[in-house]
Amino acid sequence: MTAFKGQNAWEQRKLGEIADIVGGGTPSTKNPEYWDGDINWYSPAEIGNQIYTEKSERQITELGLKKSSAKLLPVGTVLFTSRAGIGKTAILNKEACTNQGFQSIIPRSKILNSYFLFSRTNSLKQYGETMGSGSTFVEVSGKQMSKMPLFIPNINEQSRIAKLFQSLDKTITLHEEQHRQLEQLKKALLQKMFADETGYPALRFKGFIEKWEQRKLGEIADFNPKEDLPATFEYVDLDSVSGTTMITHRTEQKSSAPSRAQRLARLGDLFYQNVRPYQKNNYLLDKTDHTYVFSTGYTQMRPIVNGYFLLTLVQRQNFVDKVLKRCTGTSYPAINSKDLSRIKVLIPSTSVNFHSGILDKADMNRSDTNEAEKIGQLFQSLDKTITLHDKKIQYLKQLKRGLLQKMFI
Repeated sequence: MTAFKGQNAWEQRKLGEIADIVGGGTPSTKNPEYWDGDINWYSPAEIGNQIYTEKSERQITELGLKKSSAKLLPVGTVLFTSRAGIGKTAILNKEACTNQGFQSIIPRSKILNSYFLFSRTNSLKQYGETMGSGSTFVEVSGKQMSKMPLFIPNINEQSRIAKLFQSLDKTITLHEEQHRQLEQLKKALLQKMFADETGYPALRFKGFIEKWEQRKLGEIADFNPKEDLPATFEYVDLDSVSGTTMITHRTEQKSSAPSRAQRLARLGDLFYQNVRPYQKNNYLLDKTDHTYVFSTGYTQMRPIVNGYFLLTLVQRQNFVDKVLKRCTGTSYPAINSKDLSRIKVLIPSTSVNFHSGILDKADMNRSDTNEAEKIGQLFQSLDKTITLHDKKIQYLKQLKRGLLQKMFI
């Protein structure tokens, strides 16, 4: 790689020359005097995707530390799991010790930067897995890890590289946390904003007090409308939708297309996957960049209620449970469109024309009086934000992978 401007060439060193590698130990679990102290004591199962350690699940006492082979590790130590999944790492932000499932790496001052080493997690893992041995479980020793060759620049360049990756990791973590919080918010709203068996939601927009009405699904959407197919179209086959995202489609000619290609999509149509409905692979067409034709493996619904309200409703687990009870088949449970249309659901009463017994489309378009419209808009906005965070996370991780390939020798 090209060094930062003004920096010297990198040199190859063995890990044991630039860091101390320390194993762990476990105090006797039969002696209560060794446990429930104030010294953090980590096991490999506790090391996941975190960068810095917070607090271990169990703690030991000073006596437990003294009477075992566990070693007190300083702040900045890079924990490295040497068994039960070789290669998981984390940086200590408080003095701690570990059990014997670690070969922890203590960087030597002014020679090796902790975060620079942590950024080499993939290399450490690959080396450990390659050098590990054992019949019951694979394990790599501290002696083996000390022989690992590692190219390093001087400590100043290490620090600059470490700051770059630290900033990138912090941004990724921030987006992941926001993504997690939004998912939790959505889960809570799904439980509270749809009516339960009483007919009333626990949480509602201001001004809505009416009891929700029970309707068959076929009363709130036109099922499998018949339309002639164009000469050329984009075909969406089974398994082309993942979650609520279309992941693939292919160009087909009407004259040679599969016999299952029959559902001509219109903007706002909802496609419900009949096979394996528990996967929740259902798609609401919200774009007109192509002419799409879906497989008959999807039930086509042309909603009269707000489309995103309907999509959210059929994605809910209690609706999926109703579908599964009506499915046939064990390996590939499936439901036909007719049985799907008969499933009863609860919808806001403001969406219904009680005199005609059908939905009033004019009323549906009045967002000031339409509870379903407001709920649909809320979840559409929420899902859009979740998707944006997910895309940002994937972009940043891809950027990090590229930098890891180019910034290290």
